[in-house]
Amino acid sequence: MGVNTYPCAPDQQTAQNIFFYYFVMEILTLLISEFTVCVAGYDSSKNEILELCLPLKLLADEKKGLCAERDFKVVHGGFSEGPIRCLRHVPGTRCMVTNDGQSSDLQLWDLGGDDSDVIRRTGSIQGSSVSQTGSRIAAPLSAIPQVLHGAQSSSVQLTHLSSRQTLYKLEADSAEPLSALKFVGDTVFLASCCNGSVYMADTRTSAAPQVSAPPSGESLQWWTDASAAPQSCCKVLRLSSSGQAVVSDLRNLEEPVCTARLDIQMAPCRPCDVTVWWAPVLEGCFSVSGFSGLIQIYDTRGWRTELQDAQPLFQHSGHAVSSPHAADTVPTFITSHAWHPERPRTLLSAASDGSVHVWDWVEPQRD
Repeated sequence: MGVNTYPCAPDQQTAQNIFFYYFVMEILTLLISEFTVCVAGYDSSKNEILELCLPLKLLADEKKGLCAERDFKVVHGGFSEGPIRCLRHVPGTRCMVTNDGQSSDLQLWDLGGDDSDVIRRTGSIQGSSVSQTGSRIAAPLSAIPQVLHGAQSSSVQLTHLSSRQTLYKLEADSAEPLSALKFVGDTVFLASCCNGSVYMADTRTSAAPQVSAPPSGESLQWWTDASAAPQSCCKVLRLSSSGQAVVSDLRNLEEPVCTARLDIQMAPCRPCDVTVWWAPVLEGCFSVSGFSGLIQIYDTRGWRTELQDAQPLFQHSGHAVSSPHAADTVPTFITSHAWHPERPRTLLSAASDGSVHVWDWVEPQRD
């Protein structure tokens, strides 16, 4: 197996200024031929949000060997009064929505344009619940700028960004902490709880949501993601803190399609940092991070309904290898990762040492 890595923090002039304890990221599609990523980090003295252009060597369609530029380039940047623990881009806009991980309130940001390189905070949205773990955020592909947010299943709401008007509220019968919010259609979304239960609802109707019970088996916490396929073939993945992965069809979440026990050797470093992502282009593949300094990629196409052990198809260990190791230092762990929306085998990842990597991976040869 092999990997092509572009392991740079942003360019050398800004690298020293953004070496933070924590990094989160969101990929932005701005133009057909240009992709950027938005990252945010914080430490005890500074909180920063940046829009970075991906390395030109990665974006070159031909003659990559003649393109020596391997660094991220800062396009826009700004500072935050508080930490940024979650951020989402609102499609069709130059707006980012963030949360500080300490309350359910949201912060709104203008990423700027050609006339300015400054990212400015433009407002806030008050959350509807008290939270010490922060809000989850999702944005639909809609002509109307709006955002779905909430810290608990009973506090999920859809808010219009301009008017701050509440357009929808999830009528849930519990107040379970959320692990994720995800749109699986223009108006249909999943509210996934830390206990493994999943609510499926439609923002066009006030009907009660469909509720799926947690998968069988004991676990302290579950993380969830849904594939980008149409609802008729959308798959939902639930991963437990003990390493059990359960894949279900969106149309019948109660019956697992396949299950496996992943090769995860330790508990998550920090539960809020665990990231589970279905690959947007590669069928049946997903990635996992947050349990260590590795990003693991798994292929579910050979899994069965009976529980089995699964080995990763590929592991990216670049963050752990490139970080200095000493007896008195805390090991590097992954804080966030994401798949490139169009390049099948390209991912981006961020770690607790402040590093940001963009990398390609190659599937191992099969006999």
